[in-house]
Amino acid sequence: MDLVTLWFWLVALTFTLYFFLEGFDFGVDMLRPSLARNEAEEKALTGTIGPFWDGNEVWVILAAGVMFSTFPIWYGAVFSGLYPVFIAILLALLLRGVSFEFRNQVDHQRWRSFWDWMSFSGSVLPAFLWGVVMAKLIEGLPVNADAKVEGGLADIFTPFALVGGAATTLLFVLHGANFLLLRLHTDSELYTRARRAALRWGALATVAILAFVIMGYVTEGLFESFGVLPWVFPVAAFLTLASIWLALSTKRDTLAFTMSGLTIVFATVTVFIALFTRGEVLPSTLDAANSLTLEDSASQGYTLELMTWVGGIFLPLIIGYQVWNYHVFRERVRPDEGALDHAY
Repeated sequence: MDLVTLWFWLVALTFTLYFFLEGFDFGVDMLRPSLARNEAEEKALTGTIGPFWDGNEVWVILAAGVMFSTFPIWYGAVFSGLYPVFIAILLALLLRGVSFEFRNQVDHQRWRSFWDWMSFSGSVLPAFLWGVVMAKLIEGLPVNADAKVEGGLADIFTPFALVGGAATTLLFVLHGANFLLLRLHTDSELYTRARRAALRWGALATVAILAFVIMGYVTEGLFESFGVLPWVFPVAAFLTLASIWLALSTKRDTLAFTMSGLTIVFATVTVFIALFTRGEVLPSTLDAANSLTLEDSASQGYTLELMTWVGGIFLPLIIGYQVWNYHVFRERVRPDEGALDHAY
C-alpha cells in the first residue's frame, strides 16, 4: 500500500471513529428534552456522556488536521465549498461545549433550561450537517478547472443531501438511545423510557437510512464501482438495521449498541469506498474533467512520510487514552445518586 492510499484510509478512519463516538453523545443530547422529567434525570443523562464528549470531539479536529496536511487540495475544495456548513458546525460545537460548562453556574431553573436547549441545538445542527457533508462528497460540488468550488447554498442543500442529513440525525438519536441502555441502571424509569425511545427512533432511522441508500443507488450510482454485486450493500444496510430491532426486542443492550455503531461505521466506510473506487475524492458537477482525484489532491511524498511518523506515534496514544477513559467511567448512572456532577 502506497502512502497516498494509506493516508486516505486514515482520513476515513478518523471520520469513522468521530461519527461512532460523537454520534452517541449527540444522540443523548437530542433525547434529553423528551426523556428527562426532573433535575436529577437531567443530570443523569448528561452524566452518561459527561466524561466522554470532549474527548470524542478530538477526532474531528484530528480528521481536519490529517486531511489538511495530507490532501490539501481536497481539504481546500471541501472546506471552501461547504464553508457555511462548517461554520455552522463549529459554532454549534462551541455552543454545546459552553452549555455543559455554564449550565450549573446559576441555581435557577430558567437558566438551566436555556442551556439545556442550547446543548440540544448544538447537537441537532452538527448531527444533521455532517450527513449533508457526507452526501456532498458522494454527489459532488461545482468544482471548476482551478479546483475551486462555485455556486451557493442551493448547490449544497440538494434533496440527496437533505436525506443524508435526516439519516445521520436519526441514526445518532438511535445510537444515543442504545448508549443510554448501557449507561443507565436497568431498574430506573429513565432506562425504560430510553428503551422505548430506541424502538421509536429506530423505526424512523431505518426509513431514513434506507431512503438514503436507495437514492444513492438510483440517482448517484453509489455502488456501481465497488467491484461486487451492487445490491449487496443495500441488503447489508437493511440486515444491520434489522438486527438492531431484534436486539432491542430481546433486550440485548450491548448487541443493540454494537449494531447501531456498526451501522454508522458501515455507512461512513461506504462513502469512502465509493470515493476510492471511483478514484475521485470530490466529483465535479460542472465537468467530470474537473473532479479531484486521489493522487492529484495528495501532498508531496516527503510530507506523507513525515505524517506517517507523526501518526505512528500519536494515534496509539490518543486511542489508548480514550480506551482508558471509557474503562474508568464504565459504571452505570442512577438518577437518585447525583449523576456525576463532576462530569460537567
